[in-house]
Amino acid sequence: MTAGLVALVSLVALEYMAVAVAMPVVAAELGGMELYGLAFSGAMAAGVVGTVLGGRWADLRGPSAPLWTGVAGFSGGLLLAGLATSMEMLIAGRLVQGFGGALVNVALYVVVARVYPEELHPRVFSLFATAWVVPSMVGPAIVGVVLHTLGWRWVFLLVPILTLIAVLMLLRGLAGRPVKGGRSAPAPGLMAKVAWGAVTAAGAALMQYGSGGRFVLLIAGFAMLAVALPRLLPKGTLRAVRGLPAVVGLRGLTAGAFFAAEVMVPLMLIEHRGLSPLVAGLALTGGGVSWSFASWLQGREVWSRRTNLWLGSATIALGILLMGGLAFAVVPVALAYPAWIVTGFGMGLVYPTLSVLTLELSAPGEEGVNSSALQVGEAVFSVVAVAVTAALFTAAGSGYWAVFATALVITLVGVAIAPRAVVSSARGVPAGEKVAAV
Repeated sequence: MTAGLVALVSLVALEYMAVAVAMPVVAAELGGMELYGLAFSGAMAAGVVGTVLGGRWADLRGPSAPLWTGVAGFSGGLLLAGLATSMEMLIAGRLVQGFGGALVNVALYVVVARVYPEELHPRVFSLFATAWVVPSMVGPAIVGVVLHTLGWRWVFLLVPILTLIAVLMLLRGLAGRPVKGGRSAPAPGLMAKVAWGAVTAAGAALMQYGSGGRFVLLIAGFAMLAVALPRLLPKGTLRAVRGLPAVVGLRGLTAGAFFAAEVMVPLMLIEHRGLSPLVAGLALTGGGVSWSFASWLQGREVWSRRTNLWLGSATIALGILLMGGLAFAVVPVALAYPAWIVTGFGMGLVYPTLSVLTLELSAPGEEGVNSSALQVGEAVFSVVAVAVTAALFTAAGSGYWAVFATALVITLVGVAIAPRAVVSSARGVPAGEKVAAV
């Protein structure tokens, strides 16, 4: 079962990265460069809706139905994209793939909550974190080989074949496990939540499009998010109320700061500091290795949850500060490598710890909706951070310093609220009592 879960997570992560590498070739061949952005924002929008629906569905019926529906949608969307004869057909496949992948991600959290004992949750989420990081390290080379030898279509078509292997392992592992059935009565307001999820996705897409200098779109998207997003998150998330709201808020802040900085690292090292793409990419590889190592430490519970969060958040801030220094020519370019290793180490401590805390602070039957909130918050905070920093970068005239300064401020807010994410009596207390304590 563990092998099947990790394989499935790895495939979702690999495809996420592979599409980013292959899309320039795809758009050029299909003649749809004007729809290039929609291939990404459309999948993201479908993913937000799928995350909201999947969380409620898993709580109501158990994780089995959304898991297998998600696997079917993920694989079917990839097949549709791989056989596409037009950019419109490819985008349709991306929408189905994004929706299915989101269902899978949420359902896996509920599987962990139902099947694994609580003391194993740190190790399972450590494996999940590594399953996301490793494809970013080896994936570009694999995708490059596939593009060169087989063509772009096989970037999409090979993954469903590999997914079948993961499914067979998972079916065997889940046999007889408590992955069916859920609440005796449906949670109220499901359709309203899905509708707000669609509004949130639209607002995030507008911010993506507006980040290139279309400030009207940027502001409109932000306004939509300000109205819709709080309805999808635990009450008090934007105020970092102690417990689950602070967990969801810290996940969003951490992911937003990290990804806003990460997208600028290769550009800065190549365009501003004159490194080759290969040498610049090694900085990101170092961060991926340290992320995996720190996740492994978290899984072995070397430090407490509280220490993981404050140490990890502070380490991310330090790494972003060091990397931001490379915006100035006086700083040696060699600093990029230890800087991003430090940043990745911090992410490896924080990221899986917040996943563990989400399940610990969820009452039985609410693991799905809370995991959904965690993932929606992460996705939307990341879109907002990337869009805002991209707009600042443009306004400042290739202002790398503006991007890293903003990411640093976001991270420091995370450092400040990190202690609020851990309820001191959470570990070892039944879930219902944890929620009552919060």
